[in-house]
Amino acid sequence: MKNWKRSIALCLSAVMMVGLLASCGSKNAPAASSSGSTASGSTSTNTEDVGDPVKLVFSIAAVPTDAHGAAQKVFKDTLEEISGGNITVECYDSGSLYGQDTEHDALKNGDVDLIYSSASWLTDGSPWVSMFTAGYVFQSYDHMTKVLNGDIGKEVFQKIADEQGILPLGAYYLGTRQVSLSEDKQIKTPEDLNGINLRMPNSDAWVFLGKAMGANPTAIPFNDLYLALQTGTVDGQDNPLPTVQSAKFYEVQKSISLTNHLVDSVWPTINLNTWNKLTDTQKGWVMEAVEAGRKACDEQNLKTESEVQDFLKEQGLSIYEADVAAFADHVLNTYLNDPISDSWDKDLLAEIQAMA
Repeated sequence: MKNWKRSIALCLSAVMMVGLLASCGSKNAPAASSSGSTASGSTSTNTEDVGDPVKLVFSIAAVPTDAHGAAQKVFKDTLEEISGGNITVECYDSGSLYGQDTEHDALKNGDVDLIYSSASWLTDGSPWVSMFTAGYVFQSYDHMTKVLNGDIGKEVFQKIADEQGILPLGAYYLGTRQVSLSEDKQIKTPEDLNGINLRMPNSDAWVFLGKAMGANPTAIPFNDLYLALQTGTVDGQDNPLPTVQSAKFYEVQKSISLTNHLVDSVWPTINLNTWNKLTDTQKGWVMEAVEAGRKACDEQNLKTESEVQDFLKEQGLSIYEADVAAFADHVLNTYLNDPISDSWDKDLLAEIQAMA
């Protein structure tokens, strides 16, 4: 079997001759907004720049038992405490205010101030972001967070803000996505997913990933997924194992194949007009709260991932090892030979791969 990292390099060499986008560069927190405002990760503040009291509405589709659902409360509590009540946060979870399919429009329209976004939900307005939706771009948690919470992430988030009017503030680890099925079947290679109706979130980027994996992707909102699995509307789904546990998908599934196809993250994202109305002091508080939420989310998901396989086995699920190299070769070749990658910055992709 060929070495999949060598395959990535060969594919990149072939496509780089087409013309490259300008590389992204940058640092830990989001950069300047389109109006010149900047997000700073620093906790130092100018007490003369406190500003008028602000209420932020934060809507998420996640359930509160998910680590990033719980991190929403960490963000709220931290922000309200360090701001002395100058900023308050009104939280909604479980899609109770806006579901996955409507929350981005609500954020862009200013109907809500904060949501959890991710690369896969931002490709309609910024096609180049699809590079961060491709399977096997990130090889580990450390690789992902070094990229997205570092220099590259700062520039990526800034460019999204300029193009879409919403500003990601960081990347929270969601977990590494695996394939789980409602029957006891090992998924070893992409060929094993042929004919499998695999639930994917409802965006073109997610659906493409499902096809690249070899499955028949079916778009279903997260809040409807348990019922879809229970009734056989889909044969399986892909999610990190902590989500399989917290959403109780193990009650309606029988097997998991460890494909490691996406080191997944969610991005706390703010309406740019809301951000620009904050003072520098208030922005500093927000970024401190974002970092507190990130640490809580990441630590919990890393801990859960180290323990969750034993739990799932106790629930009766079979867990199989997939041929990750075979999947990586197939998935990345599918992306790099499709027009979806025409807008990618191939130099940046090579830089990211070298950071693994």
